[in-house]
Amino acid sequence: MDTDPQILKAALKASQIWWQDMGVDIPDLPPQPKRPAKQQAQNRKPSKVKINPQSQNPQSGLKDKIELATALAQSAPTLDALKTALDTFDAGSLSDHAKNMVFARGNPSAKIMAIGEAPGLQEDETSLPFIGPAGQLLDKMFASIGLGEDSLYITNVCNWLPPAGRNPSDDELDMCTPFITRHMELIAPKIIVIVGGVSLQALTGKTGIMKARGQWQELNIGGTKTPAMPLYHPAFLLRRPELKKYAWRDLLAIKARLEG
Repeated sequence: MDTDPQILKAALKASQIWWQDMGVDIPDLPPQPKRPAKQQAQNRKPSKVKINPQSQNPQSGLKDKIELATALAQSAPTLDALKTALDTFDAGSLSDHAKNMVFARGNPSAKIMAIGEAPGLQEDETSLPFIGPAGQLLDKMFASIGLGEDSLYITNVCNWLPPAGRNPSDDELDMCTPFITRHMELIAPKIIVIVGGVSLQALTGKTGIMKARGQWQELNIGGTKTPAMPLYHPAFLLRRPELKKYAWRDLLAIKARLEG
């Protein structure tokens, strides 16, 4: 009669322990021979693997979202329609994480459109852009050249608070581009103020706000060439107040262009 190898192994191990307790020197138990890899594979139960169709090519999912964003944005004839399109758009981790979509504040008929980077925590709570400490400083900066809220229209290139308050990624900015493009077309401002380095990259493709600030850019908005001035983000100025003098120069350039 065949005996189970596991039973034999257990019995031998018990004997070894007894011999050790009696002070008898014994050799170590020889290692159990490994089964061939082929046999192990045959005995192993297959595991169920969930496959996400987009996981094999993340760019295909991004491309679909950009195409949908483009279709929704271009089909919006009014600001209200654009806001509704953004409210219903699935922006992945952006809209999943954020409490609210942050659209805009100010006067849609204003000659100046200020475009920031992305909402912060207070903006996410209220659905309004630039209302925290950075927004309060931005209002004071514009007020210093005689521009109140009725003279401004303020929004962001990204309408959702990114997870952990990070900057939006390049892919996320690409997904948001159709909406900010349509937003600019509907407002048709005389001047655009690009607030911060993320906005600079999203709107012009350039990087380096330290070098670009104070240098007029040109944006093509619905076939119209529109001057745009890159400005230090007020949150950056709160950390680096010694740079406010350069922001003041840029604000004066904006005022002169507006009055020219």
